[in-house]
Amino acid sequence: MSNKFWKRYLPDPTKIREIKALGFLGDKLYSPNLWYLNRQSVARAFAVGLWAMYTPPLPWQQVIAAVGAVYFNANLPIAVALVWITNPITWLPMYYLAYLIGSWALGTTTFTFDRFSELFAVDKALEFGAPLLIGCFILMNIGAVLGYFGVHLLWRRGVMHALELRKLRGKVYDTAFMANESYASYKRLLAQREKTKNKDAS
Repeated sequence: MSNKFWKRYLPDPTKIREIKALGFLGDKLYSPNLWYLNRQSVARAFAVGLWAMYTPPLPWQQVIAAVGAVYFNANLPIAVALVWITNPITWLPMYYLAYLIGSWALGTTTFTFDRFSELFAVDKALEFGAPLLIGCFILMNIGAVLGYFGVHLLWRRGVMHALELRKLRGKVYDTAFMANESYASYKRLLAQREKTKNKDAS
């Protein structure tokens, strides 16, 4: 995962700083630590963002993510952007899953999804009580752990893959490599070789 990848999809830092709900952070929003793109900052951002994402329905999930990013020196745009996984389109299935897990943990009976859909509203979600709260707490922590270690794993694989491509640049057509790589990866390798040839020719 390169910096170009993140910069392509991350929201503009200026827009993040203009979010009124984050105004209380003041000059902290300009700390360089919150905008770094490296393995640690991105991994921490995923942990913070995926934790805040499953906070029981509240109007300040972005604030929770931003405060977490400041505290843990995580990439703030990524942390804030991740909470939008929970949105009006995904609320019902995501919070129903939390409700089911919480009910399973407590050993209580559950509503069907249709009944849950009829009763659920963001401003009344906490009326579902302990099952929803415990389910959200479980998923918050699972998301944080998977996000943190998942980024580390994918980042390491990306680095190893880039090193492998570098080693293979000067080699002849390698069918074994092509069989083990995706079509897109092999196209990148061929493009790199073509670029190297053009440089040598010039």
